[in-house]
Amino acid sequence: MRLIAALFALVLWPMSATAQENIVADLSQTHVSITTNFTGSEILIFGAVKRETPRASLAPLDVIITISGPEAPVTVRKKDRWGPIWVNRAEVEIATAPAFYSVLATNPVDTILSDIEDLRHRITKGQVIRTSVQDADRAESGQFIDALVRIREADGSYQRRETAVDLLEETLFRTSVSLPANLVEGDYEAEMFLVRNQTVISKYSRTIAVQKVGLERFLYNLAHEQPLVYGLMSLFIAIAAGWLASAAFRLIKA
Repeated sequence: MRLIAALFALVLWPMSATAQENIVADLSQTHVSITTNFTGSEILIFGAVKRETPRASLAPLDVIITISGPEAPVTVRKKDRWGPIWVNRAEVEIATAPAFYSVLATNPVDTILSDIEDLRHRITKGQVIRTSVQDADRAESGQFIDALVRIREADGSYQRRETAVDLLEETLFRTSVSLPANLVEGDYEAEMFLVRNQTVISKYSRTIAVQKVGLERFLYNLAHEQPLVYGLMSLFIAIAAGWLASAAFRLIKA
């Protein structure tokens, strides 16, 4: 009986040890305002590992941080040449894809996180983006996902910065994330994962509210709530701008 009890305690000991480590973190800002001159924003993320007992001699810790923007369906189309013109020949309906997604870590994610944990917590972009295949088969759908990722990486909407998180003495960590100028309005979720032996042992999350303010908010609400008024106003502004430009040209020519 003593041997069985000892074995049972030995099995539960790592679980109890890891359960005593939790993330305590904060952000430099949790509200981002989009104005007419908005050029992006940088958010500092910092935190610590809270322990109820002194740090034991266990495997090293790692930290993974993800920032995800509003999710929405996306249709990705593939163009092929048909004679002298390019036409859409195939498409894949992506059921959900975040408008913004950034992954930051202390080490390359592939080496510190198992595939099972990645699937459970949806950390890498491959797990976050989900497809609903229509005109292309499943083997080809991966090409469409890769194309979407390349496009959004090019404009800064998708980021992967491995080794960007500094972890000091396996206790304090910090990093920063740059939000691009083309942010979509909505709630962004910052999630922080504490990882040991390729397993997530603690998780912490905060919400970042991104909102249009000032003239941007007025025009956005007008376009969505009163599209007729917005269209007439846009037409009037275009006519007035054209008339002013023509008058200025005639004045200069005279």
